[in-house]
Parts: sequence; structure tokens; C-alpha cells
Amino acid sequence: MHRIDPIDLTLLDSFQRDLPLVSRPFAAIGLRLELEEAEVIDRLSRMGAAGRIARVGGTVRPNTAGASTLAALVVPEHRIEEVAAHVGAEPGVNHSYLREADWNLWFVATAPDVAALAAMLARIEAASGLPLLDLRLVRPFNIDLGFPLSGRPVAMPGGRRVDPAVLHADDRPLLDALSKGLDLTSRPYAALALRLGRKEGAVMARIADLLAAGILTRLGVIVRHRALGFTANAMVVWNVADASEAGPALAALPGVTLAYERRPVPGIWPYRLYSMIHARTRPEAMGVLAIARALPALAGAAHRTLFPPAASSSPAPA
Repeated sequence: MHRIDPIDLTLLDSFQRDLPLVSRPFAAIGLRLELEEAEVIDRLSRMGAAGRIARVGGTVRPNTAGASTLAALVVPEHRIEEVAAHVGAEPGVNHSYLREADWNLWFVATAPDVAALAAMLARIEAASGLPLLDLRLVRPFNIDLGFPLSGRPVAMPGGRRVDPAVLHADDRPLLDALSKGLDLTSRPYAALALRLGRKEGAVMARIADLLAAGILTRLGVIVRHRALGFTANAMVVWNVADASEAGPALAALPGVTLAYERRPVPGIWPYRLYSMIHARTRPEAMGVLAIARALPALAGAAHRTLFPPAASSSPAPA
């Protein structure tokens, strides 16, 4: 892994989820790690400036407070930067990335609702002049990407119960703010409450409710894996008729960091089951893939392995 201060590594490994829901969470982290509150904030700020973390905040379960999809384009080599600029100009796209495949430019698009999402994809198609692959989520098996950065691969937490009835119409501003990140200040929930016109205690209580309901999949430090040395991140797609058995089996495999089912596109993209393997090297990723291929639920299933380019010129991190 890229060189990282041991205390920074402990901070990231300990708090990718379960950020304390107390008035001064960074002081609570400091007590756990024997650091002053100011040092915790400084370390997180420095890692943010260095591109090692994306934010301290929340991740929202897909399609619970809006609409989203995974999309891809077939982009000629000489047009990659141009088309990536069109894609990145959309406020619902926070990054695009290259993979070694015919469908080579990939991105996740999010919007307030299905109609707005369709309009965004239509704008991207029109601006690029290229056909677009729209791969809507059917069901997640594991969407919690907060895996340990040191040691051997571990099985990720299983799927959580989701109670969409808990979601209120006025939760969207809160979820949007958590998706963008908390302020790195002594009382980040108070700062968030002030922006939303609410009280600090009410904001913390609502976050707790949304976490318990599975609307927020986690609250913590959201890391940028590529910047931390995980540069051989393989997206493996599987052609299965039914993901009911294979999906949970794949999600439970140590080293598989994401697993979910998406809607295939007949005649163009037959793959229904998706998985991610975050690894430091290709041999490491291929070792996990070999174990996955041996799972009885995936016996004989055709698959494709899509790595980022070895010498990546990605418009944004994969």
C-alpha cells in the first residue's frame, strides 16, 4: 500500500463507519485513539487535501431518496477527455472512470427522481453523440464499501434490513448534506443543523433513525481507495439467469467488496450480477476471482473482468 502514517491508517480503519453520534465526534474519536480533538480534525483535513479521503459523512442507499444508475459509453481513445468533460459537467455525476473494455467510460448518475435521471442521461447521449448503457439497480447484496485497509481480506457485512417507510419528505436536504460531507469542525452536527435550520439534537436523532432503517448505509470516513494503493480494482460482471443464490454467495466472499444485481440490456449487455474486488495488485485481485469462480452458485457462469488501465489516464479515480 502507498505509504501512510500508522496513526492515519488506524483512524481510517477504525472509523469508516460508526462515526460517533455525539456533539463533538472528533473529540470522541480522539479519546479512542489517544489524540487531541484538534489533531483528529487536522489529520482528516490533511488526508482530504491529499485526496486520500473523499469526505467524512454518509452513504445513502441507492434509489431510496432519489434515482440512480450505473452507466457506460464506448468512447474512441481520442475523445476520452472531451466526453469525460461532458459527463462530468452534469451535477449528478461526481466522477467518471476508465475500464479496459469496449464500454470503457463508466460513471454513476444520480438525480432527484426517475424523470430527472432520464433527462440527464439523454443530455449526455446528445452531447457525446454516443449510445449509452443504462444499468439500473435491481437489488443490492452488499453495498458497504468500508473494508479494512490493512491485513487480509475479510467478508463484508451482510445485507441489512431496509425500512423505506422511515424516510420523510424533508429528509432529502439532510441526506444530500451528508453525501457531500460534514464540516471538519469541533461540532459538525451543530454546523449542519444551522445550515438546515434545525436543532443539533434533532439532526443527530434523525441520522440515527436513518442509519437504523438502512436508508443511510454508513456514517464515517469515506476513503479514496486508489489514492491509498488499491489500484487494481476489478469490476467483475457475471451472466447468470437468476442472482438469488449467486449474489449472497458472492457478497459473503472475503475480498469481494461490493455485490449487486443490475438490469441487463438484451442483445448488448447480458450481465446481471456485479461484483467489485479492491486490490493492490492484479494477481491479488485474480486470486479472489479464482475463489469466486469456484463457488457452486457460479459454476459455469460466463463473466468479464474489467480493470482500470494499468497506467491509468482516467478522468477521475477508478
